[in-house]
Amino acid sequence: MSDDTITRMSLDEIRRQKGQSDWERVEREAEQDAAAADDPVFDEPEWDFARAIFVEAGGLDLDDLPEAKKPISLRVDRDVLDFFKRQGKGYQTRMNAVLRAYMEAVEKKG
Repeated sequence: MSDDTITRMSLDEIRRQKGQSDWERVEREAEQDAAAADDPVFDEPEWDFARAIFVEAGGLDLDDLPEAKKPISLRVDRDVLDFFKRQGKGYQTRMNAVLRAYMEAVEKKG
């Protein structure tokens, strides 16, 4: 290492230096992280293993897999939503099960 890359400073000189950290940005991002951490949607995922498929190594056929769930925006009456939410975690899975049962009953009826 050559001497021209070494800078000597006293403690007072170091203390007078202006930091290069963007503390406002750090604070904004910390607030965003805290808000995301408090979001109940992301607390714990709702895993639905009812339609899980056991696949042995090398035996995966994509045509055998169920379709992935599609996120949508759905308007429902407040009392209907409150009813399902009162049941606890997994209310979206239960709502999906009710819709599926209705769909299958209508399809079976012809």
